[in-house]
Amino acid sequence: MSIRDLNQGTPTTAAQIPFYDTANGQDRRCSVGDLAAVLDSTSSAVPRLTQYAAPAASGFTVAITPSADGQNVWLVLLPLAVYATGTITLPALTTLADQQEIEIVSTQNVTALTLAGNGATVNGAPTSLTASVPKKYRFDAVTSTWYPAL
Repeated sequence: MSIRDLNQGTPTTAAQIPFYDTANGQDRRCSVGDLAAVLDSTSSAVPRLTQYAAPAASGFTVAITPSADGQNVWLVLLPLAVYATGTITLPALTTLADQQEIEIVSTQNVTALTLAGNGATVNGAPTSLTASVPKKYRFDAVTSTWYPAL
């Protein structure tokens, strides 16, 4: 029987999946939850930093400032109100690492947003922020470009 012959189902964290254990030279199984834990523990060499910014007026500028080169950052904007304009400056090109990620979320709408690449290109940069709708970007070192990430 092959995989395509199996009935379709929806996996849960308790669902079992097969894998080959190279340490023992045998086929084994593990739960989806155990696999997710292993993938989470190896997904990033540098942990994600949470950065907060509370702009007090329209026309604000916020610089994303990782505490280490190549560090992933989650920027939480806490504007006092809905603002017409704002700029978010990404980390400098010389400090970026391949596959580095930046995620941005705002508690208020920003009608006109500029995402400044700081030496890198930003492909698909948002022109606004909607409250509670995250925007995520991943850096590609070969092209020196930030791309939207899922």
